Amino acid sequence: MSLRDRAAAPAGADPGIAPERPTMISEPLEEISYDGNTITDAEGVPVHVAWARVMADVQSISKADRREDVGGRYNFRGVDRVVNAIGPALRRHGVLVLPVRVFDIEYREARTAKGNVMQDCTLKVRWMVVGPLGDTLPEPLESAGQATDTQDKATSKATSVAQRVLFLTALHIPTQDPDVDRGHERGEHAGPNPAEYRDEIVNPRTSIRRLQQIYGELRRHNMAGAMVVNEVGDDESLGDLYTRIVNERRAEAGDDAR
Repeated sequence: MSLRDRAAAPAGADPGIAPERPTMISEPLEEISYDGNTITDAEGVPVHVAWARVMADVQSISKADRREDVGGRYNFRGVDRVVNAIGPALRRHGVLVLPVRVFDIEYREARTAKGNVMQDCTLKVRWMVVGPLGDTLPEPLESAGQATDTQDKATSKATSVAQRVLFLTALHIPTQDPDVDRGHERGEHAGPNPAEYRDEIVNPRTSIRRLQQIYGELRRHNMAGAMVVNEVGDDESLGDLYTRIVNERRAEAGDDAR
């Protein structure tokens, strides 16, 4: 009797009799490539062996998701694609990956160029990996996630991102891209964010040296003309905002600081 059958059996049922289940038809996940060997000892191996078998089953996850908006244009491996690929392998080998602690949670409010309030969340998640025998890896695993949402889903999105990061790093899942030197890996970074630059510029704790760095970055990324909502709710370009804030800081300091 398989691990799936044991988990699905109702309490008190005969473990030697597989329960009736509705017929389900689903398309095979192209990201998963099984070697065809029948595993007969899935219930009797330690957690590190089961984890290694999951790694062997999930040979690669391609960057088949595409983003094309003001945040950037690039291919990436989304959370759903990663979980859909790894979930069947975890179930096949009786491995549980459980979140046991969410910590170092930080929130920051920002605004889009149209004035919509956005909440940015960064956090870390500690995970426990449990094998079919009930044993766990010697140390819990940790991963970080970050996400932004205009409503109330930033925390759940960040947790999902942390889950994706955990699977991709702990299972060492490649993309099988033909040429990694073409910058596919770097494409996962969304690039400079006008709202983040706005927040740094208007923050009185931002040092003059950092402001100088921001000015160079705005020129390098051709973002000085990007429109943002400033600290008083008016539309203003990042270049004009930078100039105004620096001049105000100089006047307050009474010197020629740059």
